Amino acid sequence: MKIRQVAALARLELTDEEASRYEEQVGQILHYVEQLKAIDVTGIEPTAHAGALFDVVREDLVTGGGLTREEALSNAPMVAQDQFRLPKVVE
Repeated sequence: MKIRQVAALARLELTDEEASRYEEQVGQILHYVEQLKAIDVTGIEPTAHAGALFDVVREDLVTGGGLTREEALSNAPMVAQDQFRLPKVVE
């Protein structure tokens, strides 16, 4: 692998020691990728995650009596058109 060429494209300056070390590391990575290519994956469904992901959600139920609109707005510092009014935060 041409580490110096890749470093130049990424606008990185490498010392000779860094270039040698990175060349060896990239070589090891590419060797590992070649090993992965040798694995037979026919019949295996592609996935984005190693484990199954499930959303854990519960049904949205009202518990208790809840508040009326008037009760909810009773302690609000500012109210406009039966809604909470907030101070302007963007000029």
